[in-house]
Amino acid sequence: MKYGFDIGGTKMEIVAFDDDFNIQFQQRKPTPSSNYNSFLDSIVELIKQADAVCGITNEIGIGMPGVINNKTGKLIASNIPGASGQNIVSDLKTRIARNIAVGNDAKCFTISEANGGAADGLEIVFGAILGTGVGGGLCINGQLISGASGATGEWGHSPLPAFLYKKYDLPLLACGCGLQSCIEKYISGSGVIELYYLCSGNRLSETHEIIDLMRQGDINANKAFRIFIDILACSLATMVNVYDPNAIVFGGGLSKVDEIYQLLPQQLNKYIISSISMPLLLKAKFGDSSGVRGAAMLLQQIK
Repeated sequence: MKYGFDIGGTKMEIVAFDDDFNIQFQQRKPTPSSNYNSFLDSIVELIKQADAVCGITNEIGIGMPGVINNKTGKLIASNIPGASGQNIVSDLKTRIARNIAVGNDAKCFTISEANGGAADGLEIVFGAILGTGVGGGLCINGQLISGASGATGEWGHSPLPAFLYKKYDLPLLACGCGLQSCIEKYISGSGVIELYYLCSGNRLSETHEIIDLMRQGDINANKAFRIFIDILACSLATMVNVYDPNAIVFGGGLSKVDEIYQLLPQQLNKYIISSISMPLLLKAKFGDSSGVRGAAMLLQQIK
């Protein structure tokens, strides 16, 4: 049996899986995002609840936003400020004697979908999260490739190509990571809202409102979505040209928009090298549960 954690800025969840990854226990609570001691206390409390129900102690994998530096073990997580700059594994081990691994949530998602998920059995799998943020991960033969600093697959913080600024007269947007005009600012959920505002002058609060307008034939919503698809295609083409994956598996709220899978292949084909085969573009098999499932696999991945 294994424990997986899915930790976000507002809630944290623990799931206990048996050896066939059937759920045996599941519990969640609010994330104390500003107070680090309370953050650690909440994780330990959920672990103890799972131990009591399952009757045994288990190793723990934690998936959460941000980048964990492989050399220092420290986390950079903009939406959990209390945990940024901290070594969560080391600090948790002082509170609870257990094998623990912490990984980026997008990478946990990729592990899950490359091992029993939508891309099971494929050699090279790129996981692409399109949601509140834009993240990614890379698995080769089911094994996560983390990179020297733990940042392999972080395509969301690549700069938007200059020709797209000119093509669509886009503004330069500051990113929370400290860089300028990361593609995350244009193709995340908030990015689609920004694109619609640029096209219409009307700022909506929810991405689904724009998708609904697009489906109703709204000119500005259609224009914003076409720009989104073009930026998405150009950005993903860099990953395809570098990694030559067999498949790209999509997760996050925007990944549920069917029109992406209808429009993206033709646009992506314009940007990838002609000698490279178009990868499969797949929806996640395990949906919103894929990240916590992959978190439970983390310790096996890093052994």
